[in-house]
Amino acid sequence: MAKKKETTKFTETELSSLKQLQSDYQSIQSSLGTLGVQRILLNQQMETLSLREESLNTQYEDIQSQERKLVKELNDKYGSGNLNPETGEFTPSI
Repeated sequence: MAKKKETTKFTETELSSLKQLQSDYQSIQSSLGTLGVQRILLNQQMETLSLREESLNTQYEDIQSQERKLVKELNDKYGSGNLNPETGEFTPSI
């Protein structure tokens, strides 16, 4: 016949310590999950910002192109000189 193994009972302090460790692990795992979700949201925001920045850069380049075209048209029409934007007066260069 097999010999019956003797069991030992943990003390309340030991059980309490084990339960506290389990609780701490669960708390940390939950926090890591929350952090992961926050990282996903942050990455989505970064992607949105990058797309917006790309769009604004394209608009900026378009405005620069429009400016160059207008300056060329005005130079072709009036020649080179200086414009006072407040009065609209143009003074040709000599």
